[in-house]
Amino acid sequence: MEFMQRKQDLPKKDCVQCQRPFTWRKKWARCWNEVRYCSERCRREAKQHSTPRRQVHEQYD
Repeated sequence: MEFMQRKQDLPKKDCVQCQRPFTWRKKWARCWNEVRYCSERCRREAKQHSTPRRQVHEQYD
């Protein structure tokens, strides 16, 4: 029988986007090493800010 683990003993990381700490979740058990964001919102915001915005270049005559 597996023993229960206390929440404060679970692994923690800092979110790349908001810099807040977050703890391991069961749904991340297989991919914990790849998890970078604490939430879907942070992941979306990081994706929006990382894509370069199209710059309008003025043509000079």
